[in-house]
Amino acid sequence: MQETRLSTARIRAARRVIDPVFLDTPLYRCEALEPALGCTVSIKLETANPVRSFKGRGTEVVASRLAEQGPRAVVCASAGNLGQALAWSGRGRGLDVTVVASRFATAAKLDRIRALGAKLELVDGDHEMARERAAAIARDDGIRLVEDSLDIETCEGAATIGLELVDTVPSFDTVLIALGGGALATGVGHVVKALAPEAEVICVQPEGAPAMTRSWHGRRVVTTDSTDTIADGVAGRYPIPAVLDDLLVVADDAVLVQEASIIAGMRMLLDHAGLVVEPSAALGIAALLEDRDRFAGRHVVTIVCGSNVDMDAYHRWVGR
Repeated sequence: MQETRLSTARIRAARRVIDPVFLDTPLYRCEALEPALGCTVSIKLETANPVRSFKGRGTEVVASRLAEQGPRAVVCASAGNLGQALAWSGRGRGLDVTVVASRFATAAKLDRIRALGAKLELVDGDHEMARERAAAIARDDGIRLVEDSLDIETCEGAATIGLELVDTVPSFDTVLIALGGGALATGVGHVVKALAPEAEVICVQPEGAPAMTRSWHGRRVVTTDSTDTIADGVAGRYPIPAVLDDLLVVADDAVLVQEASIIAGMRMLLDHAGLVVEPSAALGIAALLEDRDRFAGRHVVTIVCGSNVDMDAYHRWVGR
C-alpha cells in the first residue's frame, strides 16, 4: 500500500491511551436487515459509549498527549460530536476546553457539550465559520487548536475501529464508512488496506454535502458554497488537502446518497435493529438501499458512527 500520514504502529499504540470505555464496541451480524438489503450485514456500533459517537477515540489520543506535554487549554470547532468528545476527554485530564459551533447545530449536542463542562461559543454561520473562529481563538490565546481529520491523532484514534474489524470479523467483503472531514474514513481505511487489503473500502456522503466525494473523484480539492442535508455531522464544504491525499490512497470508491435514503436507513435501523441513530450513522444503509445489485451476496460491514440526534427532528424524519 502507498504511504499515508497514518502509522499502523501508532494506531496500535493509540489503543493503550484510549479509555477502554471507547474500545471493543459491539460488532455483530444483523440478520433482520438482510432480507431488504440482499446481502450479509454486520454492524459496528460506535454509539455505545459516554459521548455516543466514535469521536472519543481520537480525542482520547489528543487529550492524553496534551496532558503529558501541554498546553493545558484547547479549542476546536465542532458540529457537535467532536466537541462532546473533546469535552469528555479534557475533563478527565484537567484540560480547559473551548468548543466553537454554529448556533444552528443540533441543540441536544450543544446541551451535552455544556453539561460536560466545556466553554461553548456559538457563531452565526455554518461549521466552516466555526472553524475560522476556533483558529482565531487558538492564535489569539496561544492555545492548542484541534482540527478534526487534519490532526493525525483524530484519524489514528478512529483507526482503532479498523483494528477491531480486522481482528474480529472472520471475513468481510466491504466496509461502508460515513465521509465528512475524513478522520473516520482515512483511519479505518488505512487499517483495512494494510491488514485486509482484499476488502473494499467505500465512503458514503449525502448529495447535499458532496465536497469530499467530488474531491475524491476529481483527485483535487473541490469546495462547495453551501450544504443542504440533515446529516450535519458530515456537512463540510472545504476538504483538507492532506486528508484528501490519504483518502485517495485508502478508499476504493466514494458515493453520494439521497436524503430520502438516509431517512429510510434511519427507519430501518430503528425497526430492524432497535437503534436510534443520527443521520450520518445511516449513510451506509442508505448506500445499500440505493445500489442493492452492487452489494448482492456480499458481507458488508457498516459503521454506525453516532446517535446524538434531536429527538423532535428524529420523530419527524422516521414518522414515529
